[in-house]
Amino acid sequence: MFVIDDRPPSLCEPLSRRAMLRAGSLAAAGLPLLPAIAGGSTAVSGRPAKACIVLFLMGGPPQHSTWDPKPLAPPEVRGEFGPIATRVPGMHVSELLPLTASHGDKLALIRSVVTGDNAHSSSGYYMLTGVPHIPKQVENANPGAPNDHPTMAAVVQQMRRGRAPLPSVRLPHRIFNTDGSVWPGQDSGWLGGAADPWLFRCEPASAGFEIDQFRLAADVSLGRLTQRRTLLEQIESQLREVDARPASAPYVEQFQQAYDLLSTEKTRSACDLERETSETRDRYGRGQFGQSVLLARRLVEAGVGFVHVNWFRAPDEPMNNPCWDSHVDEAYRLKNVLVPPLDQALSALLGDLEQRGLLETTVVAVLSEFGRSPRINAAAGRDHWGNVFSVALAGGGIRGGQVVGRSDEHAGYPVEGLVAPEDITATIFDRLGLEPHRELQDPAGRPLPLSRGNVLSDLV
Repeated sequence: MFVIDDRPPSLCEPLSRRAMLRAGSLAAAGLPLLPAIAGGSTAVSGRPAKACIVLFLMGGPPQHSTWDPKPLAPPEVRGEFGPIATRVPGMHVSELLPLTASHGDKLALIRSVVTGDNAHSSSGYYMLTGVPHIPKQVENANPGAPNDHPTMAAVVQQMRRGRAPLPSVRLPHRIFNTDGSVWPGQDSGWLGGAADPWLFRCEPASAGFEIDQFRLAADVSLGRLTQRRTLLEQIESQLREVDARPASAPYVEQFQQAYDLLSTEKTRSACDLERETSETRDRYGRGQFGQSVLLARRLVEAGVGFVHVNWFRAPDEPMNNPCWDSHVDEAYRLKNVLVPPLDQALSALLGDLEQRGLLETTVVAVLSEFGRSPRINAAAGRDHWGNVFSVALAGGGIRGGQVVGRSDEHAGYPVEGLVAPEDITATIFDRLGLEPHRELQDPAGRPLPLSRGNVLSDLV
């Protein structure tokens, strides 16, 4: 199953005559309707990365059993799993990550991230946008003002207008809570629908996975598509003479994206995982998350500048500890369900990007909304904890083989180098060649920076 979602106009955004003509003309050309891009960009000094892949572990992985093991802590704090050495002397990760440990020289571990928020939805909004939710500690929060800051993928799409062959992509679904509520901070927010990243709802590990939207119809050859493009260009040219407003430019760019997508073999085949060898697919892991990460790598190769991969939430996830939300039986979940697929997919991605010469131009970020409480609870799990947790960055000019920040002996609070979510967004934007403090105007005309944080200078 595969669906591309882009947000329709809201009730307060009436369709203009040009929008109606656009819909008709694109449909007549046999092309999908794609979100438009608007805005500009200012590059920072240095060699910018071309792309970013975010792996978002929704639910909140425990820092103790991933990036910040505490072997000297008491059993009720350290948990069942000890540390394992990486290839960098003195740098350790959880023993559950043996494959990733071999790529320690590529990883920058940030062990002092703080949101100060223990609710999935509101803390997740903070991590996805770099802006605190108003108010904090709100579970089952929904998108909308005042919490409508754009997600990182939307900011990148907005700022790279006219320079990216394809828009940003989110997959394999939105992040949602058990009650079905969708987290805020996953779309373009106040940037508007033109900056909304594509949403690919897909199950890339399922049998018969095909991408109909990335294929020409059987009765449309490339020659016929070119003829339709010429016709549409003539129509657009006449419309511009009648109505030469700047608003027409995004629709032309949108059509060009659609044409480039369908007319270029590289982009049309981007989602065809059958083109990968069985060995490669096995290396990423045959589950939905592993194959989603492999799909992300293929999209980056095809020219997508930002791919956000969410942990796959299957319909049969347990109600009391879905995904990484391990309130119950943490050790069993980590060892048998959660960490092995992450270890496989992340190590395969880092190795693949390096082998293909893409690691230096692709930022990889392993993020989550928060971590887990220092002490294991009575149900053998851990609870929500935004007071300190860990994330990992690699590639795109990030200096690997190092640890940034430090938590206390129980991984409960930061004791050195506190890092806020806005510092992470600033660093990612900086590596992508975007000035983090450049301002955009929201619909009310207020100047707002791309990020309110500071670039983590130790990482770049």
